[in-house]
Amino acid sequence: MAASEGRLHVEVAFALPARQRIVELEVAQGTTVRQAVTQAELARHFPEVAPDIFERGDLGIFGKPVRDPDTQVLREGDRVEVYRPLEIDPKAARAERAARTRQ
Repeated sequence: MAASEGRLHVEVAFALPARQRIVELEVAQGTTVRQAVTQAELARHFPEVAPDIFERGDLGIFGKPVRDPDTQVLREGDRVEVYRPLEIDPKAARAERAARTRQ
């Protein structure tokens, strides 16, 4: 998808353990990270996911967390990633595995 003048080509990605979706968008220059997620309409593709994950969840660009997605403006070719909340704390998971191996 080629971007027209004054517009940017970006992608918005979200994944569950069993499936993922990458939505290609053409957005206006000045579009923020959060606005791109809204435009991608991920809640429509993932009705089983609580909408607040898309509305207020953590976001990143190419694997790097975005501190303020409501103000950070996108650049041509960016891939916005919507992060799911952790189901288990990684430290707790390691401690649990270590406890099992000691038994």
